[in-house]
Order: sequence, then structure tokens, then C-alpha cells
Amino acid sequence: MAVTDEAIEKIKAMIVSGALRPGDRLPRESELAAELGLSRNSLREAVRALSLIRILDVRQGDGTYVTSLDPQLLLEALSFVVDFHRDDTVLEFLAVRRILEPAATAAAATRISEEQLDALSRQLDELGDEPSVEDLVAADLEFHRGIVSGAGNSVLCSLLDGLSGPTTRARIWRGLTQEDAVGRTLREHRAILAALRDRDAEAARSWATVHIASVEQWLRSTL
Repeated sequence: MAVTDEAIEKIKAMIVSGALRPGDRLPRESELAAELGLSRNSLREAVRALSLIRILDVRQGDGTYVTSLDPQLLLEALSFVVDFHRDDTVLEFLAVRRILEPAATAAAATRISEEQLDALSRQLDELGDEPSVEDLVAADLEFHRGIVSGAGNSVLCSLLDGLSGPTTRARIWRGLTQEDAVGRTLREHRAILAALRDRDAEAARSWATVHIASVEQWLRSTL
């Protein structure tokens, strides 16, 4: 194991064990290096790496702190990475969504509140039957975010939120070029919402799978 990797693992172990908690300030560099048996250079590199992925917060003139470790904060690093995806990896993002999102939608069927369902319904009503492709894709992101939020798992919600962004261009292009893509998307949204209203987890899972797979299948045929 490289020296910097070892340093990273030792700091992570302190956080996982509870020796360092969210919001705690790390000991002075010289003290922490001696405690962990590390050189100050390797410790410095480890702190830099952990700050990049939002585990640590380096405050100039104040010190280094453990962040809140909130899932949304930590997954911002994922969002940053996937923003630089290549077009040929969009299929991989869609495949991951197809694995995770139907499960989240099924979980939402038993947990989402009536108020959340009403909000989703209003969103679809306000969108209308013939929205622009851009408006539809923006609403699509909000629709799925609302459902996954209803599943009650903040980590899953943040993860799927980060994975949705890289597929936006593909969904817009599909809406512009595939016949009835807009109408089909609206019908699938209504079917998902109906399954959630019925508290039918398996129907919700199936419709979510169909919905995401339809974009994936279209993209495979065009690449």
C-alpha cells in the first residue's frame, strides 16, 4: 500500500471508529502525524485527498475539520466526476439507474406520503399533454427525484440524483428524434404514479424498469 493510501486509511479508520466525529477538528498536523506513525508529507497528501471528496474541510487559518458527512455532501464528489463522462458511458449510467431506481420506486410505494403523491400529480397536470422536450426532461428529473425521496433513503436519493445528470442530453435527443417519445414518457409517468397510488410495489418496480429501459434501448439502437 502506498504511503498516502495508508494515511488515508488511517484517517478514515478514526472517523469510522468514532474517534473523529462529524464537526470535529483534527489534531495539529505534527501531533496527528506522530499519533498515526506517518510523515507530515504523507498526512498532508491524505488530508488533501479527503478534502477533495468532502470528507474533510480544510479551513485556512483555522484548521481541518471532519465535515457533516451528510450523504448529499459526500455524493457531490460523484456528481463532479460524472459531469465529465464520455458519451459512450451514458449507457453505463442508464444501466446503473435501471438497477437502482426500480428498487427505490418499489420502496416508495409503501412509504411515500399522500401529500407527496399529490405533488407529483400536480406536477404532471401542470406539465400538460404537449410539453416541450426541454420542459419534459426537466420535469422528468423532478418527478423521479420526488419518488426516490419518498422511499426515505437519503443515500439512495443523492446517488440517483447524481446519476441522472449525465443522461440528460440523451433524453433530450431522444425526445427530439424518436416518434412519440414525449407522449410515451408522460404515459409511463402516469402509470408509475398510479402504481404508487395503489401501493403496488411490484407494479411500480415494473413501470420504472420499463421507463428507464426504453431510453436505454433507444440509445443502444442509435450508437
